[in-house]
Amino acid sequence: MRPYGTTSYLKKKVSLERKKNSEKISKLNIKLINQIIDSINLSLIILIFTLFFLTLDSQRKWSNTYKTLSKTRVMNNNLIDYISKTEEFYISKLDSLKTYRKAKPKDLVYIDKIAEKKESFFNQNFRIFIKGLRDSQYQRGY
Repeated sequence: MRPYGTTSYLKKKVSLERKKNSEKISKLNIKLINQIIDSINLSLIILIFTLFFLTLDSQRKWSNTYKTLSKTRVMNNNLIDYISKTEEFYISKLDSLKTYRKAKPKDLVYIDKIAEKKESFFNQNFRIFIKGLRDSQYQRGY
């Protein structure tokens, strides 16, 4: 339709109405999409916090269990050490009963006490010093 020259007023009016309707629809769609995304984000945040607290709780329980197991292991090691020392003591007692016998007076040997040779403090330290020089314990020069 062209009632007034080359310009078409009807096309412009229809296209403007379509734009307004499409803007209304797009605004409603955008609001709806935003609400959906917000609810998804909120549910994800709630899920993350829930799982976070659950993992903290399970970590605390595991830490307590590990601490108890460590104490039990230490006590078992101490018990095993004590048992092995006790067995060693009794085995040595049993072995000594077979190898030793009671001494009689005729079995004893009396030895005269030998006088110990005493060295002076200076001679003893001088010998240690000379021995150290021979072994290169005390280095000469640099």
